[in-house]
Amino acid sequence: MAQFQFVTEWRIAAPIQTVCDVVSHCRDWPVWWRGVEKVEEFDPGDENGIGSLRRFTWRGRLPYRLTFDMRITRIIPLTVVEGRASGEVEGIGRWHFTADEAVTVVRYEWEVRTNRRWMNIIAPIARPLFKWNHDQVMRQGAEGMARLLNTRLISLRQG
Repeated sequence: MAQFQFVTEWRIAAPIQTVCDVVSHCRDWPVWWRGVEKVEEFDPGDENGIGSLRRFTWRGRLPYRLTFDMRITRIIPLTVVEGRASGEVEGIGRWHFTADEAVTVVRYEWEVRTNRRWMNIIAPIARPLFKWNHDQVMRQGAEGMARLLNTRLISLRQG
């Protein structure tokens, strides 16, 4: 299995509560996030959303889709949302939120292994393309959120 670690940081001119609400309502992501084709909910989880299970289908700029399930394992309101992915990728996704005056800093950490055979075979040479594709999808998310909230994307950092 090929392993990847991605970190993306968005700085959005919007209140932290608003940004957290938009991220938490992931079934609406396909409306504003171009890379998200579909989000299906299988389990709403407890009253706080812990244990919820959703299936995501993503499409980046490269001609392939990824589908995986995400189960929410931890939520600290206005601070962090964490989930465990399974399916075509396996690993941990973690959203961190902080406020810096009138700007919300959103940091997404994605630590995954691929389960698709073709991806594992070509990963040694295609790793830069996979990173580029991931970065493009995250850029679409940042820009889409800014449009949705009718605000400015202050900055975008990807590593």
